[in-house]
Amino acid sequence: MKIPDANSIFPLKHYDNLCYLKNIIKSPNIKVGDYTYYDDFEDVQNFVKNVKYHFDFIGDKLIIGKFCMIASGATFIMNGGNHLTEAITTYPFAIFGGDWQNAMEGKSYPSKGDTIIGNDVWIGHDATIMPGVTIGDGAIIATKSVVTKNVAAYSIVGGNPAKEIRKRFDEEKIQQLLNLQWWNWSIEKITKNVKLLTGNDLSELIE
Repeated sequence: MKIPDANSIFPLKHYDNLCYLKNIIKSPNIKVGDYTYYDDFEDVQNFVKNVKYHFDFIGDKLIIGKFCMIASGATFIMNGGNHLTEAITTYPFAIFGGDWQNAMEGKSYPSKGDTIIGNDVWIGHDATIMPGVTIGDGAIIATKSVVTKNVAAYSIVGGNPAKEIRKRFDEEKIQQLLNLQWWNWSIEKITKNVKLLTGNDLSELIE
């Protein structure tokens, strides 16, 4: 078997605008699964630049599953970008120190938790994912969408704010796919079944 190496940075010969993402990530707060790729028009290092307001002292994580496809310009807004919304002002006095450093005593900035992207998710060009969102397995995020809420597995969403356009399959087939979890198969089994995985006959794949 000649299987693509999940540990290579640039899996396509003579093309360094697409990388297997996990191999360029250095932050312990970003976790990426095998074979998830990022394609950038200029430089794959832009991915890290597009994870915004991701401060170590907050500790929130960006978790991305296996076999995801992330297009150029996809942006992830993390919890460090949150401000007080119920207070009289949203201005972050405390971060500037001095006599303002006690402004947040007994208070905390809002946090929506980790941002979690499932497996086999396609995130389109210039899409924006807001803090604390969970995107289900097999979902598709349309170009320039702004995702503010959780996205169901195997659904297609688009717009600002993103709304469900349609499901990719009926509920029975979605449940079968979620039970199948092909992305957790051995890479040898996946390789043997790539023609079925890129086809439409789920029953044949299950057999």
